[in-house]
Amino acid sequence: MRTYTAQMSIRNGRWCLYVALMGGPVSQWPEHTFGPASVVPTPAERSRALAALGFVFTAGAEWAWEEYSERPDDDASPVRLLASVQVWSRDGGAP
Repeated sequence: MRTYTAQMSIRNGRWCLYVALMGGPVSQWPEHTFGPASVVPTPAERSRALAALGFVFTAGAEWAWEEYSERPDDDASPVRLLASVQVWSRDGGAP
């Protein structure tokens, strides 16, 4: 079964969850947008969104969070958050 990486970050003031389908154009990656970014979507909300996109968590998968600077060489740059988790296509094949 092929493993994919699902990621979630803030885009245009909203949390966006997407599944990276390497080898294909970003415009074709499945994605789900949540409400305003003032509240982080719960794990249950993320799980439902992934299921709606046709994906499930891999066995033992946990969300990992990392922060990165908007401008890497500037320590005063705003910090962004990126969450990621490993998923499988719900039907076991390519999405």
